Amino acid sequence: MGTLAEIVKRELAWYASGGLNSKAILLSNEEARVYAVNVYDYPKHELPAGIAVMARLEGEYIVIEEDRTTKPIEDRLMAAGIPRDRIILAYAGEKLPDTHQN
Repeated sequence: MGTLAEIVKRELAWYASGGLNSKAILLSNEEARVYAVNVYDYPKHELPAGIAVMARLEGEYIVIEEDRTTKPIEDRLMAAGIPRDRIILAYAGEKLPDTHQN
């Protein structure tokens, strides 16, 4: 199955592919435990680059800060064996349990 970080990176990497007029790359900060996929126009740069999906680890929770995809990352994470109660959809207003707040 892998560590929580490995699972998150693997599932986010699925979104890091090129489109017809765009490219997407996986970004990670291991120290901060933050992972994201950045999308940008390619070969022409007509729109600003932006984050398609972003997650961070907080203890044993995965906090999804952004998900602008049509195939939600939470579905991929659950299919990979992560229980839904360990996934926090911060972009949708969900909060970490009080014992895990910063």
